[in-house]
Amino acid sequence: MIIDIILPLSLIFIMFSLGLGLKIENFKNILVYPKAFILGLLNQMLLLPIITFTLVIIFNLSNELALGMMILSCCPGGVTSNIITKFSNGDIALSISYTSVVSLITMFTLPIIVGFSSTFFMSANAPNINIYKLGLTMFIVTTAPVFLGLIVNTKFKSFSEYFYPIANKISTFLFIVIVFGALASEWSTFVNNIFTLGPCIVSLICIMIFIGYQSPKLFGIDSVKAKTIAIESSIQNGTVGITIGNLILNNTQGLSVLSLPSGVYSILMYIVCLPIIFFILRNK
Repeated sequence: MIIDIILPLSLIFIMFSLGLGLKIENFKNILVYPKAFILGLLNQMLLLPIITFTLVIIFNLSNELALGMMILSCCPGGVTSNIITKFSNGDIALSISYTSVVSLITMFTLPIIVGFSSTFFMSANAPNINIYKLGLTMFIVTTAPVFLGLIVNTKFKSFSEYFYPIANKISTFLFIVIVFGALASEWSTFVNNIFTLGPCIVSLICIMIFIGYQSPKLFGIDSVKAKTIAIESSIQNGTVGITIGNLILNNTQGLSVLSLPSGVYSILMYIVCLPIIFFILRNK
């Protein structure tokens, strides 16, 4: 019962802090960089779920972990992708635009893909997923807080400038607690599946970085924007995946097994992504 309350509230605060860092001008970048934006959007919203679907079959993950991976593949990026883009000399304005728009779109795409994946992988044992209710939940815990943060940043600029750094620190703390909580609550499942789940997640990250960086080159997009697309394609908001996974199974004893892939991913993305981005892509 406590987890059912604390987990969604934590995600709402994290997404609100994301909104505090947004400006109306961020959405205008869609018109400024239409080719780069559309390509990045296709990578994250279309290719990522398809590649994830393929990998979970290749690595023969259990049905629950496969569904958890599909939930992860539908999640938006987070503030982390914006920070990494900044330090890798990417296009920070484009990165923020991706984060903003994808956070809004996922309230529609996640319920549909997760509904299909649940039926495909779990068949008769599939949890009863109400797509419309899940869409409403996504709106409440992700889209609405981002909009609220954007409104606060627009209407109450002085308060936003004061509170934004504090909110970021709180969000980081909540993120760490949620990720390690997901691992701890399903530790035996994690240990039993680490040699299939781990390689599957690492493969997904590496493939998406490669596609994210190379695909823009085919369309004449410069290296700075290509780096940004690579980061946005490979960095997901694991907190959203953990929360949605738990809400779907409505697990009152701890975090659900559907949350485990997002928890493992949230750790591995730093171990795998950062060396590639900072030592290989940063100076390109």
